[in-house]
Amino acid sequence: MSGGLVQLLPFVAMFAVMWFLLIRPAQKKQKATKQMQSGLKRGDKVITIGGLHGTVDAVDDSSVYLKVSEGNTLQFDRQAVGRVTESI
Repeated sequence: MSGGLVQLLPFVAMFAVMWFLLIRPAQKKQKATKQMQSGLKRGDKVITIGGLHGTVDAVDDSSVYLKVSEGNTLQFDRQAVGRVTESI
């Protein structure tokens, strides 16, 4: 019985290392991104994942409308917003 436990110990240790180095930080980043996307409001300056800079003009359940220049407003999914550069 003890021999089987000793053989299993390296696998448990590898899983623990993978958890703390890869899985846990990825989950934290995903949670922070989701919070940022759900907290978008009019006037926030954002950058999409495609690199487009704009100002949030309107927000609905699944879309964000970005004003990219005077008279030009584009519709994006909330998931397309990569980061907020300036919040009002």
